[in-house]
Amino acid sequence: MDFTTREENGVTIMNLEGRLDLASGSALKEHVKKLFEEEKTSIHLNLENVEFINSSGLGALVSTMKEARIRKGRLTLSNLANYVQEIFEITQLSHIFEIYPTEKEAVNSYSQAAVAK
Repeated sequence: MDFTTREENGVTIMNLEGRLDLASGSALKEHVKKLFEEEKTSIHLNLENVEFINSSGLGALVSTMKEARIRKGRLTLSNLANYVQEIFEITQLSHIFEIYPTEKEAVNSYSQAAVAK
């Protein structure tokens, strides 16, 4: 799995590409852990180019979400392929994660949440 990271409006955006499984899930968790250590707690994962996800990949996402909440941060997802969206629905994780149709909507939600506080 490849991922690129950039900043936009105070949100760290990661574009994931490839298979999200045991090995790549561990790499993802390590990368996000470094972001948290840099005090970056508004994180968005764009899953548009994730072609496969298994239970280990889902576990990595759940672990990342848990870490974000512990640090009083926020994790959003967007651009789920139909296959990935179906996995989230079957596992009921679609009720736990903040999932947006597009990256733009997800990033905008961070500024809207700040205004609501």
